[in-house]
Amino acid sequence: MNNFKKIGLTALAGSLVAVSAHAGELSVSGGVNITLKHGTAAAASNTSGRGIGTDKDVAFTGGGELDNGTTFSVTTATTDAQTDLTSGYITISTPSMGSFLMGNHSGAAHYKYDEEVPQVYEQISDITSTVTQNKVGDFMDNNHITYTSPTFDLGGAQVTLDLGYASDANDTETGDGGVPGGGTYGSGTEAGITIAYDAFKFGIYGAERENNRTSAAGVDAVRDEFNGVWYAKYSFGPVSVGYSEFYIDSGVTGTAEATNTAKVLRTAAGFQEGHQIGIAFNVNDNLSVSYTESEETYDAQADTAAGVADVDQEIDAIQVAYSMGGMSIKAYQMDVTNPSFDEDASDSQVTEIALGLAF
Repeated sequence: MNNFKKIGLTALAGSLVAVSAHAGELSVSGGVNITLKHGTAAAASNTSGRGIGTDKDVAFTGGGELDNGTTFSVTTATTDAQTDLTSGYITISTPSMGSFLMGNHSGAAHYKYDEEVPQVYEQISDITSTVTQNKVGDFMDNNHITYTSPTFDLGGAQVTLDLGYASDANDTETGDGGVPGGGTYGSGTEAGITIAYDAFKFGIYGAERENNRTSAAGVDAVRDEFNGVWYAKYSFGPVSVGYSEFYIDSGVTGTAEATNTAKVLRTAAGFQEGHQIGIAFNVNDNLSVSYTESEETYDAQADTAAGVADVDQEIDAIQVAYSMGGMSIKAYQMDVTNPSFDEDASDSQVTEIALGLAF
């Protein structure tokens, strides 16, 4: 073996030692909720029901560390039926350059910004799927890579930046080695910034994706989709308050929906916008209560047409949570007016009590 080969192999061996991983570990966590739920269904007039159910969550998390201080982790979570996965992603965190996350079903930056108002049990979108604010940037959930900067000090405030890119922003998972086919949407990008100063926290986020729909003549018939949201939260003693506003332009053109029809996001022409207000109070170390108010508007953008006008959907939710070690008892009561932005739809009221056990 000549000296050049010896030098090359020695350098390669040294580089491998420099980034070798320490022994990793795998942990399992999860919990179960036993729920009693009663309420009227938003989609059916004057229909009510009562049900007992279970919600089972199991997550596997593993990881390790390289000699240079870089850490890596992988998280996989199962569905309630435990026959499929709800999420799976890999995170690589460097000592000074921030972290990179790649995965599907979760982990995109929008999770840090949507519905960011104080709530002691559930975000109201977990209670009803009609909440639009939860949909801001959700098309970035799969086939994405997200970068989170280190938190840096700016005049006493702590600032963090999030950036994301999805090669195929259609919210459909593509497995290893798979290539998504061309379709309605192209690539997507997202960016958000969080600023924390003492007990105050502010965040603003935006996401955009290419819209490939075309008219029969082959001319672009729609705009690229844009979603945006901002929030502000403040805590003083046992009380936390928060306010958030959102805006979704799906880029869909066409005939605006009438006031007496259900509106399907990214199908109905028009914009969705609105706000949420939340307040939470820690009564003591174990008991907390919160109130959330959401008002969302379907902006038809064609108010002069017959039967077409803006429609408001309003939601009020009261929540209470009591915890004792690994056990918790939580409950909410929620009222929805004009569900799915349909003025003729029956109002919905839902009550749930849940016993939770975590491990």
